[in-house]
Amino acid sequence: MDISVASHALQYAGILTEAALLYYLVRNRDWGQWRGPGLYVLCLLAAGLTRALALHTWGLSSRQYFYVYWCTDVFLVLGAFLLVCSFFRCACRSEQNMWRFARLLLAFVFVLVAGISVLVLARNLSALFPYFIYEFNQNLYFACLVLNTLLYFTLLQIESTDDRLGLLVCGVGIQFAGPAATLALVHLTQEAKHFALFLNSLVIPLCTLAMLLVWSYAIMRVPGKETKVARRRGVEPVLAEVAAD
Repeated sequence: MDISVASHALQYAGILTEAALLYYLVRNRDWGQWRGPGLYVLCLLAAGLTRALALHTWGLSSRQYFYVYWCTDVFLVLGAFLLVCSFFRCACRSEQNMWRFARLLLAFVFVLVAGISVLVLARNLSALFPYFIYEFNQNLYFACLVLNTLLYFTLLQIESTDDRLGLLVCGVGIQFAGPAATLALVHLTQEAKHFALFLNSLVIPLCTLAMLLVWSYAIMRVPGKETKVARRRGVEPVLAEVAAD
């Protein structure tokens, strides 16, 4: 299959999945409960529609599409970092001391990533595109991947009973791993243009689609803590009556 055809198929599949998930949240009035993931999906949908419009208007190899793609990518990576922050807040809701430490860690990581990227830009002030954008996105995606992995192990450490949060974190890990690895490999294989195009066109949208499917399962199918507690309370009296008989 041609790379452009597969890339377009993955792109439009992701847009349809994002729209369907947002429709589900609005229809079931679950927006307040899933505000963080919902806003991130909304950012993905807005970026996807903008890129699709730019692609249809100017073409894949145009300079305009290049700028649109990387500007929306900065928008997405900032949204991804805020999403990780919201997951840390949810995980540490009952652990205020842990949340204070996590908040300092998140602020330190963002300042560090921004500082390193600015140092790269300082070497060549005319290199905002592409060097600074590549460097900032790559560093922040990698930082989000590390922070998300740390969050996953934190959930295991505190023995979290929120299965949906665990699945959301796993889905984010899939989505972050694709861009982080792809940007690093593209940076290392600048001369292999076809390989870089393959990674950029297929791997990133494939990872995003996988994340959306995991999130859809977590939100639509996995019961929350309140539902599990209610089921347990409903089952316990029945077992007690059987034991008494």
